[in-house]
Amino acid sequence: MGEQFDLFAEPEEKPVKKAAQAEQAPRILYFDLETQKSSDDVGGWSPVQIKLMKLAVGVVWDSREQKYFTYRESEATQLADKLHTADLVVGFNVIGFDYTVLEGYGPFDLGKIQTFDMLLDVKKVLKFRLGLNHLAQHSLNAEKSADGLISVKWYKEGVSDPGKMATMMGKIIDYCKQDVAITRDLFLFGEKEGFLKYKTRAGKIDEFKVDWKVDKLIKK
Repeated sequence: MGEQFDLFAEPEEKPVKKAAQAEQAPRILYFDLETQKSSDDVGGWSPVQIKLMKLAVGVVWDSREQKYFTYRESEATQLADKLHTADLVVGFNVIGFDYTVLEGYGPFDLGKIQTFDMLLDVKKVLKFRLGLNHLAQHSLNAEKSADGLISVKWYKEGVSDPGKMATMMGKIIDYCKQDVAITRDLFLFGEKEGFLKYKTRAGKIDEFKVDWKVDKLIKK
């Protein structure tokens, strides 16, 4: 509705203003990836074992471009290059897991990227871990469509039957995009509202404060 008040503005100025605003805004990249193998397949969760899980697909939502970017295993270097363009990368367990998987194709110096890991911040506040799905369910009334292991199952189906690989990869990409959308929306909720909700062990819905203002998270 607000645009109706600009009836006498010169049409060509609108995209210029929008482009200028977009250029001024920090580039926030929301990132998640899916793997080819599970922890059971590789024998555990050590950094060496996490790298053995291998990249199936990585998805990035770019706040400036306002769209998704998708990368397969053969495009791991391009994915790392994209992440290095960020003013801030936001993820959930991104430092301990996603970056570790990706560094298996590097080195990419991902530690040099300004990164905000929501899992680590939540753990610092509450002194225990909560999953992305749990926080999204109680804060956003949204949840993932399937368990995380389903994407590994789909990948294996594609490997065992190459005729299905394109279909399976499409499902994995869609699933990963949903994870990225939930990651983005949870971060934006926390940034705006200053809190997240969760269910306590006693079954009570409670909330805790977060300080996720982007200007504070980006080191100048």
